Amino acid sequence: MKFLDKKLIDMYELILVLTNAIDISRPELEGHHQKVAYLAFRIGEELNLLISDQKNLFYAGLLHDIGALSIEERFTLIEEEPPGAQDHAFRGSKLLEFVHSFNEYANIIKFHHVPWNNGEGIFFMGEKVPFLSHILHLADRIVASLDTNYEILGQSKSIITKILQQKGTIFMPEIVDAFISISKKESVWLDIGSKNLFNIMPNIVRFDIKELEMDEVINITKIFSAIIDFYSSFTATHSAGVAKTAEKLAKIAGFSDNECKMILVAGYLHDLGKLAVRNYVLEKPCKLDEKEIDIIKSHPYYTYRLLQSIKEFEIINCWASYHHEKLNGKGYPFHLDYRNIPLGSRIISVADIFTAITEDRPYRKGMGKNEAIKILKSKVEDGSICDYVVSILVDNFDSINEIREEAQKEDIIQEIYKN
Repeated sequence: MKFLDKKLIDMYELILVLTNAIDISRPELEGHHQKVAYLAFRIGEELNLLISDQKNLFYAGLLHDIGALSIEERFTLIEEEPPGAQDHAFRGSKLLEFVHSFNEYANIIKFHHVPWNNGEGIFFMGEKVPFLSHILHLADRIVASLDTNYEILGQSKSIITKILQQKGTIFMPEIVDAFISISKKESVWLDIGSKNLFNIMPNIVRFDIKELEMDEVINITKIFSAIIDFYSSFTATHSAGVAKTAEKLAKIAGFSDNECKMILVAGYLHDLGKLAVRNYVLEKPCKLDEKEIDIIKSHPYYTYRLLQSIKEFEIINCWASYHHEKLNGKGYPFHLDYRNIPLGSRIISVADIFTAITEDRPYRKGMGKNEAIKILKSKVEDGSICDYVVSILVDNFDSINEIREEAQKEDIIQEIYKN
């Protein structure tokens, strides 16, 4: 098992996992970020921007709505531009500033809902608005205007008319002119409407392969966890608690420093697939019915499929996605048993249960030490979770619980979302 301190990561694959996770939360949002990124890139290309600016614009398009707090806010942003639209742009910018590799996209996203307003939009709240932000704004609004229930070429004329009516007021004239120029190509519209845009993009944009240190990968996955956890108010810091608990368990179990970093990443990502589950299921305080249980069982499957596109995450993916598998084979969704569940997955599973029962939720207080240990031991007895991992947790309960509490109390990314 090997994951080097530095690893060549395909940034397109990495960012696409994040945007796909956001878009998977509602069918109406499917592909929104990819379409915006594509159109913004095409407009930048038409304006003869520097290649570096074109790429930054593309990646900013893929990430532009990550600051939205909930599925409801994301959906509202797709349908309209409410007065507070700029709030999520500022939050998204702060999130990206936390990761060095994403700094170049942060300022573009920060101002991507600022209207041109006959030239006044060159500044916003005393700050200069990047030219690229105005391009992203136009691309976002064009894609938001599309109705996926209708043939795309048939919508082009009405969209062009609408954009021309807003030239100079909402959108920068020079950028509108560039859009009008490329809009004459049916291929551009058909690309935007294509279900195959993921495969089309590498033929258009030459993506960067970057060497990232594991610490930077961890910071990137903290962004993932912030989006996951704020999707439901019931789990506002759950992933941070699972990640740090798993890291400590792995260290005591003898994992190497790199492996401990890998399991930290797995902890932050383990519930990524919950973005595909509606809030009413995640936040139901009483017992789920049979249909709702079937829905919740899908989330580790989506985690697995989303992370599968990052080749370097193969081990991390298994550790993260198998957290609801049981040693007796009665888990879900793959029904693996003790022969196929690696120690990393067993650690994440125990860390997940431990965090869930000890953390406070809006509808109940977390369990105390004796009650939590009783629950964990009962799951060992029925063949669900690993006796070895539970014994480590029980022997170090107080110190691990303190780590869990501190991680959930002081998580920096969560503070960005709250402010």
